[in-house]
Amino acid sequence: MGTADDTSDDGGGHHLPAVTDFPRGFGEASWWPYIASVGAAGIYIGAALFFMGHNGASIVPAIAGPAVFGVSIVVTLAGIFGWLYHAFVANYWERAADEHSGNMLRFGMLLFLCTEIFTFGAGFVYYFFIRTGSWSGAEIPAELLSPLVAANTVLLVVSSFTFHFAEVELRKDNHRRFTALLGVTLLLGLVFIGGQIYEYNLFIVHEGFTLTSGIFASAFFGLTGLHGLHVSMGAVLILIVLARALMGQYSAERHTSVSTVSMYWHFVDVVWLFLVAVIYIGAVAP
Repeated sequence: MGTADDTSDDGGGHHLPAVTDFPRGFGEASWWPYIASVGAAGIYIGAALFFMGHNGASIVPAIAGPAVFGVSIVVTLAGIFGWLYHAFVANYWERAADEHSGNMLRFGMLLFLCTEIFTFGAGFVYYFFIRTGSWSGAEIPAELLSPLVAANTVLLVVSSFTFHFAEVELRKDNHRRFTALLGVTLLLGLVFIGGQIYEYNLFIVHEGFTLTSGIFASAFFGLTGLHGLHVSMGAVLILIVLARALMGQYSAERHTSVSTVSMYWHFVDVVWLFLVAVIYIGAVAP
């Protein structure tokens, strides 16, 4: 898989697991996306096992769901890391710029984000069904729409702006401002994740509002948890980009991985705005 950042045919031992010239005529292909997809599938399997282990019949051991979920998270992150290393990092300095490959990667990111729209869309459809059904809304926590939600929203929106202006500075070859704004973006993302963990702690520990508290709880934790996972993966991507920026591996002409990660980060920002409007505000609206 070539990129605008790196397009060499030399494997150099960096690309395992990978296959040379498979499919035929496409050059070196990577198995990392398959590993990441297996891990992602395991996340859903772990969630299903969790419910199976906590119903009245206890079909599977209670620990099975959390165990499969945790292992799948590790496999998914490992696959994503290997995929990114293969696509963007390995043999960077030996590779020449290739704008066509960069455009293909951006197009690939757009296709990936389309699949993500369907993933979140399925969760929103589920919520709309229960919202328009017989649900009374009695299970909603008293502090669902709190200042913490507003603060987290501001943090994530601001982080999109800092990432955008980081790209602007990079295209001007202003590496100091680019790196600083990228660091601010990462910090804002980490604070957002911390805020969501704190919110979960308030709900689960202090209010007894958990994943098994009812149909609204399943929608709330399912959608916000899925979004939190995406923000966490986005933070990992930004960390990788920041590390490479500190090593001087970007310029106004070579920035494919920056622009693709930026697309992903703006996407999770937009999804959060929908979540706030539908789950937080929509749940308490008459």
